[in-house]
Amino acid sequence: MDYELHPHEASILKELKERSTPEDIAKKADIPVDAVMRASSWLCTKSLIKIEEKIFEEITLDKEGVLYATEGLPERRLINAVLGEASLADLRKKFSESEINIALGWLNKKKQARLEKGLIKILDRNETADERLLKTLKEKGMMKSYELDPSQKEGLELLKKRKEVVKTLEKRSIWLIPTEEGIKTGKTITTTALSQLTPEMLVSGEWKGKKFRPYDAGVYIKPEYPAKRHPLQRLIAEIRDMFCEMGFKEIRGPIIQSAFWNFDALFQPQDHPARDMHDTFYLKTPKRIDIPDYDKYKKNVKETHENGWTTGSTGWGYKWSEEVARKPILRTHTTAVTCRYLSTLKRQDLPAKVFCIGKTFRNEAVDYKHLPEFYQVEGIVVDENANFRNLLGILKEFYDRMGCKVRFRPGYFPYTEMSVEPEVFLEEKNAWVELGGAGIFRPEVVKPLLGFDCPVLAWGLGLDRVVALNLGLNDIRNLYIGDLSSLREGKSV
Repeated sequence: MDYELHPHEASILKELKERSTPEDIAKKADIPVDAVMRASSWLCTKSLIKIEEKIFEEITLDKEGVLYATEGLPERRLINAVLGEASLADLRKKFSESEINIALGWLNKKKQARLEKGLIKILDRNETADERLLKTLKEKGMMKSYELDPSQKEGLELLKKRKEVVKTLEKRSIWLIPTEEGIKTGKTITTTALSQLTPEMLVSGEWKGKKFRPYDAGVYIKPEYPAKRHPLQRLIAEIRDMFCEMGFKEIRGPIIQSAFWNFDALFQPQDHPARDMHDTFYLKTPKRIDIPDYDKYKKNVKETHENGWTTGSTGWGYKWSEEVARKPILRTHTTAVTCRYLSTLKRQDLPAKVFCIGKTFRNEAVDYKHLPEFYQVEGIVVDENANFRNLLGILKEFYDRMGCKVRFRPGYFPYTEMSVEPEVFLEEKNAWVELGGAGIFRPEVVKPLLGFDCPVLAWGLGLDRVVALNLGLNDIRNLYIGDLSSLREGKSV
């Protein structure tokens, strides 16, 4: 087979007669090591060489090892001090107590000595595997784990059990091995094709009669993965841009909210099931939470809950509790943020259009469409001329841009009337999945906070489900799996 070879490829094949390292070939061919590595990968794709990679340890003597290699291990020094047997009292004259204890411990492990009634008797004076390895390391300075014979491996395991005797450093070795075709090609190479046409060659005319190496579009190139944002964060950024393009302003608020802003201000009764511990995460600390400008709204909200205040409603007909309203929670929806924003508006600020994107928390059972922690996109439009058809138009525009097939069905929420629930169709599940709620805030929500009644379009949509659908996922749990392959190969920004 004819091969178009780069000059570096040709040089490697000429020098590679047997298994060699890239460093050896670089020295023989007089080319840089990194050039050898690049050219070797090209030769490997042409099946002219094989590249073998091996992980090994470099072994050298540590501080104590240098001392032991020179003076001998503690047990060897004790063996040399005992001719046949000796008493502990005699040994204490020559060695410290710690040296004796270390030596006796290792002699017992190696079954080279026995201690009986205060007398030490030597059973075996032969050199052990760890002593032989110490001497070899002292002579060579460094050894590689794949060079060790079985006896040396046994010695290494013994030395590793001691402190500061040997140091091991994990290394990687690469070997280049020629195939039969590679050896044959290396013997027959006479000329090589040029890989580039330089300005000097054009000026001198040297290019005439030369053979140039063609590009091989089929050569495998290891893919490079540029840095990118997580798909969820990328889609959140797109949604943020989408609402900004529609004329909305982004607002933000704290994750920890009072039950007042999360529930009470939204005309949700204090005995509503959603407030139960089964749905809401309450915090133990602090026990109560401050509410800015609380006195400004307390009376209005309290009376609205109890008797309807001046909203035209009869309220919920129970005694409202300030203690319950001040309980700290992890917000169950970002409506708590838009609700607080509504309380800051004055008539001259209208019309107003804002949205909020953030995490919310609910004590949900985990499945393909529910998580206890998830993102929500929330928005309100405060405009005396706004109507329900405008709300459906905004939601339709949002889901169309997200590529979702959407339908709307009537819904019920304590704080909106009319109310609607957007649903999208999951083909894999053959089911319509509810993605949130929307509607027009009731006067019981608007008037106590705004000071006057006005149409307020509001929606709160589960963002994780929308993002999962946009990415072709039918299980929102897959958004949070740290699979690097999926993240690397996914759509870029």
